[in-house]
Amino acid sequence: MTEPLPEHDVAMMKAIGRGDRQAFEQLYRQTSPRLYAVALRILRRQSWAEDVLHESFISVWNRAASYDPLLSSPLTWLTHIVRNRAIDWLRSAGGKAAEREDELVDFDGDGDSFAEPAEALERSQEGEKLTACLDHLPTDQRQSIVLAYYQGMSHGEVSVYLQQPLGTVKSWIRRALDHLKDCVGL
Repeated sequence: MTEPLPEHDVAMMKAIGRGDRQAFEQLYRQTSPRLYAVALRILRRQSWAEDVLHESFISVWNRAASYDPLLSSPLTWLTHIVRNRAIDWLRSAGGKAAEREDELVDFDGDGDSFAEPAEALERSQEGEKLTACLDHLPTDQRQSIVLAYYQGMSHGEVSVYLQQPLGTVKSWIRRALDHLKDCVGL
């Protein structure tokens, strides 16, 4: 399958903004594999990535009329929606509840697993402490850390994504890491 031309993508977004279901289906078929990969890279769980992708396309359907081709290409706009949804999912209570549910499902019940609940409890407590520490960070520092460490973006990519100077982003990440180190007790 060949890549569609940007002009075609913009026309498709305008059609979706007018409620064209066929254009929406075409957009989904063309972009969902790439956008799913973005969500999976951030979330690292298939079920979470599927949920985020679904929520993202609902948002696209509802917000397509507000898409502005002068600000970004359609794929860039879609990727930002998916990334933001995935990051929100990680921060949300839904993400934490799903993580606890997955810990229960992962218990395999064999004889060697008696040590696993204690290890899982310790990991869970460490995770909760880290989450609490992240919540105490200023928004810019927290977002920089999440993009760099949960999403695996380089400092340069975070700088471009947040539209901030590279030095500023590096300072935010360094300060956030110092805070987390002190808060977690390392």
